[in-house]
Amino acid sequence: MSDTTRLSLVEAARVVARRDFRAILFSRAFLFFLLGPLFPIIVGALAGGIGGQVQRDATTRLVAVAMADADAQAMIAARERLAPRVGAALPELAVTESADAPTDILREPGRNYSAVVSGSLDAPELTAPQEAIDGWSGPIAMIAAEARADSPSAYPDVAAHPVATSVAAQRTDRIRTAQAGQLILFLLMMLLAGMVLSNLVEEKANKVIEVLAAAIPMDAVFLGKLVAMLGVSFVGIAVWALAGGAIGLLAGSALPHLPEPALGWPLFVALGIAYFAMGYLLLGSLFLTIGGMAATVREVQTLSMPVTMAQLLVFFLAASSITRPGSPMELFAAAFPLSSPFAMLARAAQSDALWPHALALAWQALCVFLFVRVGAAIFRRRVMKSGKGGRAIKGHVGAAAPALGNSDA
Repeated sequence: MSDTTRLSLVEAARVVARRDFRAILFSRAFLFFLLGPLFPIIVGALAGGIGGQVQRDATTRLVAVAMADADAQAMIAARERLAPRVGAALPELAVTESADAPTDILREPGRNYSAVVSGSLDAPELTAPQEAIDGWSGPIAMIAAEARADSPSAYPDVAAHPVATSVAAQRTDRIRTAQAGQLILFLLMMLLAGMVLSNLVEEKANKVIEVLAAAIPMDAVFLGKLVAMLGVSFVGIAVWALAGGAIGLLAGSALPHLPEPALGWPLFVALGIAYFAMGYLLLGSLFLTIGGMAATVREVQTLSMPVTMAQLLVFFLAASSITRPGSPMELFAAAFPLSSPFAMLARAAQSDALWPHALALAWQALCVFLFVRVGAAIFRRRVMKSGKGGRAIKGHVGAAAPALGNSDA
């Protein structure tokens, strides 16, 4: 076959992508595959319940004491006396030396206060979101009563000064959104990435992949298959999103409400789509590389198991770093290619900076390119050495290559 008859990388990838996209999208198996999210929904509901419990346990209990020095020390001492008897029902108290108003103290960056108690022991005042006021009014009254030397059994009334939010409450709310985004991204990737492997297994069994490998550049085969599977995945996600929207309209306020992410919902959703695409291409290129390393279908299925388990590990790595933005663990999760989409989506929920996402998407695109090149090289060596020296394969498909370039199938 003359080199002039070979398709370019982009044209060959487009042919493979169009062929795979149409073959999968219009198959009856794909229609049944669309029913698959019923199982992730159940898993997501269970995980959401567990995550909610973890979130409640992780909510900050630190209350700032902005009183006169004598009253503040009396509050601390009273809290220490009550703690052995009352235990976890009491908040953690920290004396603040700030002379600012309670609302300003509550919004101090880096302090993570859930409430501020001011006033005096006879008339304590609690400044916090309404939810924190409901939870801490009783314990603060108990501590103030214990701190009063004259009548520790008389509980004073606590004056409430509700505010819209605090740094701690806002951070806690956004962590919920970050957890939900990571969970949805992980479930979609694990559900849809398997199509790449199943398609490869089928074509290895009927020798189609060997025909493609000898007719067009192997890089184009990999790239075309990944793009086709990504397109099919977006079709499935669109169908599921429409079904989810219908369920949301029917359920109304019964569904849980997620706080708005730091970047706002439009940008957060757009970044979620971009990170899904990058994560899917990264995982799909690894699955295709596994196909290049395996000689049989059974080996393909066996070697894919470590990658699946590794994907669980990188998800747990990204999930565990949500509460520690900027830490070495979070930076490693953002830089490691397989965990980067999860870690960066969580960062989009908690930080309004845009430049880290541009850098992360560029890095992930580079990793996709490298994974495709390495996987294609491995596959090329394996496939071209199959059969009788590889020449039989090239000669067998030499006449089929022009037809492949002109075919719409």
